[in-house]
Amino acid sequence: MGYSDLPVKPMRPKLGLLFFALLLLQSLFCNAQEDTWDWWNEIHHWKSGMPGWRNMMLLSPGYLGPNALPVPEMKQGLISPEPELETTLSAHFRSGDPTQDISARIYYPVGGGKVAFEAYGVVLEKYGYSEVIRDERISRDKDGKGIVPGDFYFATLIQLVRDRKLPDTLLRLACKTASGDAFAARYTDTPGYFFDFTSSESFRCGGGTLRPFASFGFYSWQTYNEATPQNDAWLYGAGISFLKNYWQFSGNFSGYSGYLELKDRPQLITLETRLDKGQNGLRLQLLQGIRDWKYTTLRISYIWKI
Repeated sequence: MGYSDLPVKPMRPKLGLLFFALLLLQSLFCNAQEDTWDWWNEIHHWKSGMPGWRNMMLLSPGYLGPNALPVPEMKQGLISPEPELETTLSAHFRSGDPTQDISARIYYPVGGGKVAFEAYGVVLEKYGYSEVIRDERISRDKDGKGIVPGDFYFATLIQLVRDRKLPDTLLRLACKTASGDAFAARYTDTPGYFFDFTSSESFRCGGGTLRPFASFGFYSWQTYNEATPQNDAWLYGAGISFLKNYWQFSGNFSGYSGYLELKDRPQLITLETRLDKGQNGLRLQLLQGIRDWKYTTLRISYIWKI
C-alpha cells in the first residue's frame, strides 16, 4: 500500500482555526520584535544581513560604563594580616552619564601572610545616560536608564619579598567574570585577566611611616571583533602613603595602555583616607579620570575585620 492509498482524515475545523491563530500570533510577535529595534537600526544604519549589534560595540573604557574595565586598584606591596569584609557605595559623576553602585569585597590571608585571596565586584549599578552617550556606545537600551549587576573579580596575592634588603614585593593574579551584560553598554559581557607586581619601601617620618610604591603588569580582555579577538594592555602606577596611629593617607597615579588605541588607555588619580580602629574601618576615596575614563568618583566604604 502506498501513501496515496492511505485514508486521509480532514482537519477538524477547530484545530485548523487554532493552527491559523498560532501562525498569526507568531507573525505579529516577530513583527513587533523587528519594530522594537527600528530606532536602533536607523541610528546605526543597520540592515538585515549585516553583523549583529555586538560586533559593532567597542569594548574599551572610553565606550562603556565606569565599572566595565576600570583601572585595577593599586596595592602597596604588602599582604595585610587581617581578613576583611568591605561594602562600598560609589557615585560616579559625568555629564550625561551619572552612575551609582554598591559593591562588595572579601579578603582572606593564609600561610602566615604569604598568600591572600580576594574577591570583589559590583553587586548592583544604577545608570541613566543621555541619547548622545547611548548612541556613541551602540547601546540597545532606548531610554538609557536601568539597574544591572556587574562583574566580579577573583585574585590571588603572593608575597614575593618582605623585610629584606630588597623592596617589599607583591604579585597579584586576577581574573574577571562575564556576569555584567553588554546590552546597555555598561559592561563587556566577556572575560578578562590581569597580573601585576607592586614594590614598596618603608621610612620613618614624623612619628609615622612613609611608604612610596610602584607597580607594573599586564591586562587582557576579550572583544567581539574577529580580527582582534582580545585587547592587551600594559598596567602601571605609582603612589605614596603615610600611616600614623589609626589613620592612613595615600595618593597614586595609575592606568593602562591598550594596543588598539580606541579610548583604551585610561589614566586616573586616586586620593584615599582610611581609618582603622578595632574591628572596624572606614575608607573614603576620590578618583579623578584624566584620559579615556572621564568620571569623577566618590566612594565611601565600611570595613569589618572578620
